[in-house]
Amino acid sequence: MPNLPPSLYATDAIPAPPTPPLDGAARADVCVVGSGFTGLSAALHLAEAGVDVVLIETEEPGWGASGRNGGQVNPGLKPDPDEVERDWGAELGARMLALSYEAPNAVFELIRKHQIRCEARQEGTIRAAIDEANARSVARTAEQCQRRGWPVEFTDAATTAALTGTPRYAGAMLDRRGGHVQPLSYARGLARAAMQAGARIHGGTPATGIARAEGGWRVTTPRGAVTAESVVLATNGYTGDLWPKLRRSVVPVFSSIAATEPLADAVAERIMPLRASLYEAGNITVYYRLDARNRLVIGGRGPQRPITDTAPIAYIKRYAERLWPGLAGVAWTHGWNGQLAMTKDHYPHLHEPAPGVIAALGYNGRGVAMATVMGRQIARRLTGTAVRDLDMPVVPIRPIPFHGFWRIGVEAKLWEGRIRDRLGM
Repeated sequence: MPNLPPSLYATDAIPAPPTPPLDGAARADVCVVGSGFTGLSAALHLAEAGVDVVLIETEEPGWGASGRNGGQVNPGLKPDPDEVERDWGAELGARMLALSYEAPNAVFELIRKHQIRCEARQEGTIRAAIDEANARSVARTAEQCQRRGWPVEFTDAATTAALTGTPRYAGAMLDRRGGHVQPLSYARGLARAAMQAGARIHGGTPATGIARAEGGWRVTTPRGAVTAESVVLATNGYTGDLWPKLRRSVVPVFSSIAATEPLADAVAERIMPLRASLYEAGNITVYYRLDARNRLVIGGRGPQRPITDTAPIAYIKRYAERLWPGLAGVAWTHGWNGQLAMTKDHYPHLHEPAPGVIAALGYNGRGVAMATVMGRQIARRLTGTAVRDLDMPVVPIRPIPFHGFWRIGVEAKLWEGRIRDRLGM
């Protein structure tokens, strides 16, 4: 099996279940391509419904961003609730909101049901405003949530400082449904649960082609093939050219993370006393949490290339010391990144490009919770739920113009965002 990229998670995750490469021909009701949270959740829910599932993965479960992200289990979609209902109508919009804002509860329920050891904590998600303009925006979001009866509160600057241990923020929204996990352990736990339910998972097995076959589809691999009635494409930020135009419908963006050594209790108690997860409301997102061993795990946008240590993301360390001066002199032990997928409209995308083919991708930094529930939506669809009854819309694949220049565009957007944040725009 390929080795995992270096990260803090790779050093202390629960053991990976055995997922030997596919050797020869296999038949199934459904072939899932990709073993991030989307594919693993889809495989688990399908198998629990009695569907025969084969999942193939180029590397191993959790190898991509699912096993390398910040571990935040955040509620909601990127657009505000009122905007979601304007975009999709009151009835579908309300279902999309219920799905996304309750997604953390679905994650933690799965963890409890399958007894996944992934350092799960449901202490809330804080969306923190870096200045007054962002505070007004966050307050509007909180008001829209409160109007719908959700367990959300807006906190002023003083209360936010007490919650975070830093005076940096002008205010925040606290949603107590959120939380955090050790994401690689969560991915491995989902894989084990899916296998126990009957799914067959093959790592080291890239999909090299897909074509129609009698009664469905044939997905070829280097040493075999899977014939199935239906195919799930669940490759997100690592989507290639297996299906026409799908790769060009999202922009892959590297998100970088740095982690400290375990902090002394006296230091940790002054950082995120609530032990919630936090992400900043600004043009450039910074996010952080404390893990089960008092290590600060903090991330943000960084180089748009793979990294293996903290040298290329020294700005993250400097920013952490700005937030909490008590971190001066603390050792930073790990730095890494992974590719998430962004969509042009900031919504997750669910596609059915051909009969029996379904794809889901583009979680815009909310992948732990949203990919998990999107996997369940896929399972609902493949077990007979009509498109109109799903809680996310099925949309056409729309390639992003000038996609070949995505790396230049992302770098430019990062610089623009940093400037706007400094100017309070």
